[in-house]
This record gives sequence, structure tokens and C-alpha cells, in this order.
Amino acid sequence: MFAYRNFFVLLALALLMPVDSLAQQGNGVESLRQTSKAFAEVARKVSPSVVLIQVERETEAMQMSPFGFPFGNGDGDNFPFNDDFFRRFFGDRLPDSPRHNAPGKKQPQGKQRSVVGQGSGFVFSASNKKTYILTNNHVVEGNDKISVKFLDGREFEAKIKGTDPKSDIAVIEIEASGLPAVQIGDYSQLEVGEWVVAIGNPFGLSHTLTVGVVSAKGRTSLGINDYEDFIQTDAAINPGNSGGPLVNLDGEVIGMNTAIFSRSGGYMGIGFAIPINLVQRIANQLIEKGEVVRGYLGIMIQPLTADLAKSFELKNEKGILIAQVTKNSPAEKAGLKAGDVIVSFQGRPVSEVGDFRNQVALEQPGSKVEFDIVRDGKQRSVTVKIDKMTDNKQAAQEPSQASEKLGLAVQTITADLAKQLGIKPGKGVVVTEVAPGSVAMMAGISRGSVILEVNRKVVNTAVEFDHAVKSSANNKVLLLVRDDEVSRYVVLSWR
Repeated sequence: MFAYRNFFVLLALALLMPVDSLAQQGNGVESLRQTSKAFAEVARKVSPSVVLIQVERETEAMQMSPFGFPFGNGDGDNFPFNDDFFRRFFGDRLPDSPRHNAPGKKQPQGKQRSVVGQGSGFVFSASNKKTYILTNNHVVEGNDKISVKFLDGREFEAKIKGTDPKSDIAVIEIEASGLPAVQIGDYSQLEVGEWVVAIGNPFGLSHTLTVGVVSAKGRTSLGINDYEDFIQTDAAINPGNSGGPLVNLDGEVIGMNTAIFSRSGGYMGIGFAIPINLVQRIANQLIEKGEVVRGYLGIMIQPLTADLAKSFELKNEKGILIAQVTKNSPAEKAGLKAGDVIVSFQGRPVSEVGDFRNQVALEQPGSKVEFDIVRDGKQRSVTVKIDKMTDNKQAAQEPSQASEKLGLAVQTITADLAKQLGIKPGKGVVVTEVAPGSVAMMAGISRGSVILEVNRKVVNTAVEFDHAVKSSANNKVLLLVRDDEVSRYVVLSWR
């Protein structure tokens, strides 16, 4: 009896297992279906606020000799991969394009013609009379006519309200009311791995939606803008997407699509967007003042590497290093010095040079900020009153033979040499030679560089420099090097 009962139990379990498997499969499909509906809902919510931006500018008319190309006038301007936005990211790297293979020469005709470019934007705010639209500066910069087109087909002529080339952000305005503005999200809550949606007009294909994830945050030092703090995403971003929104699954804008990286001339899964918190602060200033006012501190900074941390006898590599303090700057007045390590700013830990620079720039002139620094192994707090950033504030005798180990030769700076170099006499030694392949060359030291310190000690003659290098322990030396008013610490080692 017991055996029969077990048999029926096992039979029932065997019959139920495929049903459970099918149910699980059905749940998986339903989950995917719900995800796709979420993307569709984002498109319905955000697309009405996204615009296609078309720009025109006047250039000198040119005429090509016979035997042009079927893509246009033969100079590549109508070739689909030679537009300005594409060249912004990739340059003229397409050897088979008409720009490289034009059979004839262009002849100036003295006439003017309109050149049309395009990009994306989104409604930031709308009042009873005016609507403000955000986009990239490179989309609208230097153009004579700007027009925007909405999803429902309405078109408006726009004018520039304000631009900020340093962050590549621009605000344009149209005379219209009742247009839907996007909902702004909280960038600080964004996490790597989250789903995001890019909406824009790649290659003029209006209101295109692409989906991906946040690949990274806080990308800096890419060389795209002066002030960088990019969101990296694998959502497809192509020429024409510039200025469009990057959106989370709640339909909130968390970034402005700005650039892509590619080695092939096509989409390769790496796109960059400006975080919306930075966009919003810049946009508000452009709308209210027509310009951006940035904070000025007056220091040159560099990452704190393991070698630098060891040379400064620090316990860890947390923080950033002050390489130079500008004379009469807020930093100097507050007592900051070259060699100080900044470990926190306004109560927040500091680790990235780019992020720190952005935070200082966003501080309003006249405001007081708090720093925690490490100097000579001891931590202390410093209060600095931020100044206003302006265009001009962006922070020979015997040759040396002992420096052969480093692959360079230096010379004492005489009055005549100082005049030639545009520097003060008696301040450091000038590099006169750098050996190819040497440790000095690999560290970026070049002829004309000025070495101010060796192992934290000032050197003002070639003899002092020689002695300091010979006295260095463990075949390693810490140099403070200045190039074109910019100072940095460099660790050189040899065997």
C-alpha cells in the first residue's frame, strides 16, 4: 500500500513539473513584455517635449569641376557621413568619402548659400509667452538661423538665449506657450547598470528612441569639454542625437546626450551625456543672466598617484594634490600651499580632479567653502572665500651633468634667459636638453620646462639641482615642474 502511494506521488510530481516550467517561461515573457511597455511609456511621455533642431549659416559658394559624385555636389557636404556633427567626433577619417576623393578643385563663385545642420533638444521650461529649449552649444554655435520642430509637426523659429562653450550647453527660446516641458530627474540617485533611454534625431530621423544602460558615471578628462563629468551609456547615440535627453524609466531626464566615441566611424556602444544637475545649473544662469558665472579658487591640481603619496609620506592615495597656488588668489589668501593634499570639499570626500574642478566652478563668487587638507602628515581645515572666474584666471650658466640619470640637463636662469622664457630670474632651473626615451621624456618634461623644487626643496641654480639629485635616496626624485604657468609634481626613478 505504501509503495503504491509513493508511486502516485511521484507520478503527480512528474506531471506537474513541465507545467511549472511552462509557467516560469510564461512569467519570463510577461516580464519582458512589461519592460517593453515601460520603454513605450517613456516614449509617449517624453517625445512630445523633444525637438528636431535645424540650423543654417551662410558660407562662400563653391563650384566643382565636372565629374562629381552621386552623393551631392562633390565636396562631401551632402554625403551622409560628412556632416559637421559626424566630423566633430570622428574627423575626416573616411577615406572612401567624397571629401577625400573629389576629382576636381573647388572654385569660389562669390555667392552665398545656406548650409543646413541638425541636432536635438528638449523643452526645459515654458511660460505664457516663451519656451526655453536646451541643447548642445556645438549644435547652434555660429549659425544664422535656428528652427525647431516638434513631434506633432509644429515648427518655430528660435533664437539663442545664452551659450556656454566650456560645458557645451546652450539655451534657445521660441515665442510660444503651452508646450510640454520635461520632468527633471535626480542624477545623484542614478546608479551604474540602470536602464536609460536616449531620444533624439540621429541623421535627421526624427524622434528616434534607443535603449541601454548606464555604463559608468563621473567620466572626466576626455578632452571633449573644458568642464566634464559625463554619464557613459551604451544606449545608441549617433550624430544628430546631440542635445537630446537621456531619460530613466520614470520618464525623467537625467542627462543631455553630447558625444560618442568610435574608432570605426560608427556607433560602438560608448556614448556620453552631461548630467542633468550640471545642465540645470548652467541653464538657469543662462536664462536669468545670459551668461555663466563660475567660481575661482586659484590653484593648479593633479591626481595623487601612489608614487606621489609615498613621496609625501602619506598613508593612502585619497585626495588630490595642489601643484601650484596663484599669487593673490583666494587660495593663497586662505593659506593653501603647493604640496597640500585636499581630502574633502564642503564635507564631501575628494578623489577626482575633474569632479573637484566642476564643484568649485559651480560655487557662487563671494561664497565661503570649507576644505580639509593634509600638510606635513597632519590634517587641518581651511576656509576659502570664492572669487569670480575671468578669462585670465584659469589657475644661463653651467649645465648640469648629474642629471644624466634622469635624461635631462638644466641651466641656471639668468636675467637674459628669464626674459626670453618670460619667467622670473632666480626662480628654479630651466631644462635645456631631454634625452629621447629617458625617464624625463616619458614623464612629459621637455626643453624649456622649469624645475622649481627637488624633493620639496627649492632649487635656483644648476649646482643646487645637481646636489639635490645626487642626494636622492632609493634612485627616486620628486620634482615640481612648471610649463607655461602650470605646475605639477613628477616622480622620476631610475636604476
